[in-house]
Amino acid sequence: METAAILNILESGKLEVEGLLPWSSNYTFLVRICTDSKEVEAVYKPQRGERPLWDFAQGTLCLRERAAFLISDTIGWHLVPPTVLRHGPNGIGSVQLFVNHDPEQHYFTFEGESAYRTALQQMVLLDVLINNADRKAGHVLLEKNEAGELNGRLWGIDHGICFHNEYKLRTVIWEFAGQAIPQKLLQDLMAFQQKLDSDVKFNKQIRELISKQEITALKRRLQSIVTNGKFRQPGPGRHYPWPPV
Repeated sequence: METAAILNILESGKLEVEGLLPWSSNYTFLVRICTDSKEVEAVYKPQRGERPLWDFAQGTLCLRERAAFLISDTIGWHLVPPTVLRHGPNGIGSVQLFVNHDPEQHYFTFEGESAYRTALQQMVLLDVLINNADRKAGHVLLEKNEAGELNGRLWGIDHGICFHNEYKLRTVIWEFAGQAIPQKLLQDLMAFQQKLDSDVKFNKQIRELISKQEITALKRRLQSIVTNGKFRQPGPGRHYPWPPV
């Protein structure tokens, strides 16, 4: 199904809660969303269920989930499942397409495999760009098709604590550190840089989701990636999330 069609279902379909997802830091629900002809499963994270954090403004995590999708989609990498903001039984929140996946498969189980090299490089760059403070191995999913077989499609989830204007990068994916960024990926980022400067609609959407200071920091990180041309090395201090999976 095309992204636009999925977004339409997520935004306007009838939403029914199927259950609370365990092990989440915040209240997170598996939901079913139906229209007259289609239905999808999704993950609903209501704003009012967000746990207070000392370094992120209260009630902004769902907005950051949406912003991460918009940026990934605008770059053309499509690493983040389609995500919208909408009202549900527990108020407004992010609603993201549920990715059918094997929970036993995560970054540490396929680290270094050539089949996923480009997608993982894209994810590394996306994480640096959005300043992802929580790229655990379990936040990298391998999609399963309707027959239950892995189809080689890689997704990144859980982007609620991204976009801080101060350095917060925490990730388990350091296998490309110090290597030259492939030219095609640099070209993708430079094209995105132009959109950040000129795309009125996109800029309006982003301004509604993250602060002016965070947008300035986003542009600064983007320029740094393009200028340096290499994958980032681990910074000083803590640079892995905990727990790592």
